[in-house]
Amino acid sequence: MKVIDLQTPALLVDAAALEHNLATMAAALPGQRLRPHVKAHKTTELARGQAAQGHRAFTCATIREVEGMVAAGLGEDLLLANEVLDARRLGALADQARITVAVDSAETVEAAASGGVREVLVDVNVGLPRCGCAPEDAGRIADLARSKGLGVRGVMGYEGHLMLLADAEQRRTMTADCMALLSRAAADVGGEVISAGGTGTYADNTVATEIQAGSYALMDTAYGAVGLPFRQALSVLATVVSASPPGSEIQPPWVVADVGLKSLGMDHGNPTISGATVWFCSDEHTTFAPDEPRTVKVGDRVRVLPAHVDPTVAMHAGLHLVDGDTVVETWPVDLRGW
Repeated sequence: MKVIDLQTPALLVDAAALEHNLATMAAALPGQRLRPHVKAHKTTELARGQAAQGHRAFTCATIREVEGMVAAGLGEDLLLANEVLDARRLGALADQARITVAVDSAETVEAAASGGVREVLVDVNVGLPRCGCAPEDAGRIADLARSKGLGVRGVMGYEGHLMLLADAEQRRTMTADCMALLSRAAADVGGEVISAGGTGTYADNTVATEIQAGSYALMDTAYGAVGLPFRQALSVLATVVSASPPGSEIQPPWVVADVGLKSLGMDHGNPTISGATVWFCSDEHTTFAPDEPRTVKVGDRVRVLPAHVDPTVAMHAGLHLVDGDTVVETWPVDLRGW
């Protein structure tokens, strides 16, 4: 199949860029130093490619992702890096895979124990106002988990508020500050694992024993602006379905493509189209102005680059691996949903 034959919108992944990204990260963080986060691509075939690079442990964001990875035979070491209050579906997999879940409170410890989970990491707040206990409370939570019969593997913390900082020195300094908090908690908790980091801080975080990067594999324009050594592999193929009429009083001329809010993660801003300025996105459309007026016409194909890879992928049932104009393979995005 050729790319031109695909019905739009269609999720494309450049095969060469993907291969470059996987190899580049594997060289920087070999083997157990990287615990790839599958939430970024939600695709077990892509996870197999990461495993082939030597990364056998994975991070998941949802119970559905854990279940899908186990079903795909990729359950050697899975971390659900989110708190849950009903862990029964995880416990049901305990004899098939090694599953660890994040805990940050008495309630999440009780959910893990009663749900049949066997191992936990204590989630520590290192500055992102999301999940995680206070660093000084981590030891108490670890003791509580052990009293419930749970194995405590160590700690995790996510410096997510630093991932897109443009100033590299500021990013390094603030990452070190965050990891000082996590190290203090790790001393109280015990265990061998200090799990942290992401695509934006993978090279700056020297404290974590494993880095939970995910977006590096496919990339988006938000991460692309930070100056990382990874290539933009992901795009959404669109068809130009309308163009401003000749002589319109609105200048410059604009065109409309059939990719919109229901095809793109928009929380990091507008997508990007090469050689054009994106005006806005609506439910099914992106309106943009070509740099050279009247060079884009109805029926043309354009590649729309999303600003945030994770929610973009989650909106599509499959991704098409492409080499130039040829569709090499189509992979189901089989970890979507709940």
